[in-house]
Amino acid sequence: MTPSARQAKIADIIRQQKRVTVNDLAERLKISRETIRRDLTALAQTGEVQKFHGGAVLAATVGEGPFRERMGVNVGPKTLIAEKATQLVTSNETLLIDTGSTTVYFAEKLCAIPRLTVITNSAEIARIISLADNGSEAFLLGGKFSGCNRQTIGSFAISQMQFFRAHHAVLTIGALDAKSGIMDFSADETQVAKAMIAQAERLTVIADQSKFDRIASFQVCGLGQITNLVCDYPPQGKLLKALLEANVTILSVY
Repeated sequence: MTPSARQAKIADIIRQQKRVTVNDLAERLKISRETIRRDLTALAQTGEVQKFHGGAVLAATVGEGPFRERMGVNVGPKTLIAEKATQLVTSNETLLIDTGSTTVYFAEKLCAIPRLTVITNSAEIARIISLADNGSEAFLLGGKFSGCNRQTIGSFAISQMQFFRAHHAVLTIGALDAKSGIMDFSADETQVAKAMIAQAERLTVIADQSKFDRIASFQVCGLGQITNLVCDYPPQGKLLKALLEANVTILSVY
């Protein structure tokens, strides 16, 4: 396991448990305490964790308000979904990734895959990829900056999308149903998502089951544009039938 992948794993553990000790991490990961201390120092330098004598706690640096709260909800399923989604990605590919709690976890998992090019409107995702030290590159789209979730939005960000062509667009969503497809609660985020889809060969949606059979205010795209759905539990009923009819590949954790 590379240092960047190991540090992403440690960040996952701290995010789930809030507080850990060096001894706990060493025993869980089967590596030396000295290595754990070096990894915690590296994570503390990037602002992800706050060290204390013998351990570390989560540093609340990823956004503010509702977005910070979402980072702490359903952490286990979201990290498993993120890890599952990396099965669709190989080295030397280009990805467009939007802002979301699950895509932040996905970016951490991508640190195990070398030589990726990631274009994103999320400052946090760009930071994670840029620190991976594995030959990957991060491009942060410019535009109006939203501090609460550390993302760029608006016409400037959308216009810059035309300079890129990606193998994958990887998106989080607000809702998914059989009739309307992908939906979001933000008009600005919907426009960013649409622009990413237009510039990618394949669309992968990563979402937990809480997003299924729901309605949100703005439609992003129909089911026919989705290539893959990566989720914790597979959808059921009408939604499952509609996804299969649209030839969507469903990858579920459970």
